[in-house]
Amino acid sequence: MIEIFVDYDGTITDQDGFDALVRFVAGDGPWEAIEARLDRGEISVREALREQAYFITLSLDEAAEVLHERVPFDRSFVDFVAWARAQEIPLTIVSSGVDELIARALHRHGLADVPVVANRVERDAQGHWIMHFRDAVPNGTDKAALVRAAQERGARAVFIGDGRSDFDAALVADVRFAKCGAGLARFLEREKVDFSTFSSFHEILAQLAPVCR
Repeated sequence: MIEIFVDYDGTITDQDGFDALVRFVAGDGPWEAIEARLDRGEISVREALREQAYFITLSLDEAAEVLHERVPFDRSFVDFVAWARAQEIPLTIVSSGVDELIARALHRHGLADVPVVANRVERDAQGHWIMHFRDAVPNGTDKAALVRAAQERGARAVFIGDGRSDFDAALVADVRFAKCGAGLARFLEREKVDFSTFSSFHEILAQLAPVCR
């Protein structure tokens, strides 16, 4: 038995949608300043997300439209979900992003019933986004804990991701796929941990299908 956990931003999409929103609203400068502090280890992913969210004053519907226009969704994920369903393999999206935005994107692609574990936002009196994090961990969402829970249920956990917020979950997973050229692949190489790279979910499907028959 296997369970599959998939990051959203930069994994199912071709770039981080939250970053795209911040740059759309505030410009490159504020986003780059926060990312530089994150890269230097001065703040956590959670802290960076909180600061970046405050720049956004769009409604959730407006934000979803911006993402739809600017951040392509990998259509091969639709086929991947269909295969997992046919095999009765549990598949969950795990994200440090915003669940309301992910849900809207999934609905557009006929995937409204795919489970999503992510953070939430609300708007303050001035319209700024306030992040409400799911878990008290530096990533905001404890993806590694979700992977471990699957393993405790007796499953082999497959993790698919691309970036910094995926590091911990990838390390504890049984099988790992990292987006080509992204930070997770470089991290796993440095850690000398086995993984496969992918550009499309069709490539992942080609590797998983033979062992799940």
